[in-house]
Amino acid sequence: MFLKLYDHFMKLSEISKVGVVGAGTMGQGIAVSCALAGYETILFDVSKEALKTGQDQIKKMLEQSVSKGKLSQQKFDQALKKISVTDEVSEVRAELVIEAVVENLKIKQNLFTQLEKINAGKSVLATNTSSIPITQIAEVLQQPSRCIGLHFFNPAHVMKLVEVIAGTETNPALILLMKEFTAALGKVAVEVKDSPGFIVNRVARHFYVESLKVMEDKVTSFEGIDKLMRSAGFKMGPFELMDLIGIDVNYAVTTSVYEGFQKAHKFKPSNIQYQKISEGNLGKKSGKGFYEYSKK
Repeated sequence: MFLKLYDHFMKLSEISKVGVVGAGTMGQGIAVSCALAGYETILFDVSKEALKTGQDQIKKMLEQSVSKGKLSQQKFDQALKKISVTDEVSEVRAELVIEAVVENLKIKQNLFTQLEKINAGKSVLATNTSSIPITQIAEVLQQPSRCIGLHFFNPAHVMKLVEVIAGTETNPALILLMKEFTAALGKVAVEVKDSPGFIVNRVARHFYVESLKVMEDKVTSFEGIDKLMRSAGFKMGPFELMDLIGIDVNYAVTTSVYEGFQKAHKFKPSNIQYQKISEGNLGKKSGKGFYEYSKK
């Protein structure tokens, strides 16, 4: 399956199959993006239930694109055929593997260690981490030069921006390759320094953190804050967006940035989010977050 490398890394034309690890919202969107670009895509998750849900959501995403006239029936059929699923990590063999699992350093390191062995050290290992330094993730690998950050934004099949982040050991040729790959998906790559939160999540922390403080101080309700932000031109308010992303995911990113900047007070996570997570109210995916949602 693996072709000869050029300057230590393959050419874009040599990437024919992409492995996407994690069948959650981000993994689904990344898989759709890859399939629409013509790549054979294998979606992996340890949970059979998550894979079934992922398949259903992927079909729904593509059907919505067809109904809006953004995708032809032919391309719909072709994209679905490009995507296969598995709950066996040993089957995740591809020239490029993109990880989109929980925002936890040890879990990501363990996963990449397995994937490096499974692919005989010949794959590009890309992480969709929102805030964990790439250098830390790659330090457990035999070949950290093959690890890079490829940070998509939710919903990944719609949003154009992708942050491309190199760790201290990432080969420069890989940066160029991933920029080309991103362009092949019809997206825009921005090269980013390896630092906590990178660009978007570092800046966006205050969109969430300050909104939570305003709510905590009872200045107004979360509904009022969302309404105000929408009236100011935002498509979604911070609480609507937290529900969409997942309150647990948003909290994990804030915690990572907070710790990455030596617990700077301006990044301090909110107890409101912590309480929501403790109650199991994670947003749209659980049926309730700041708002309530139908589980249909």
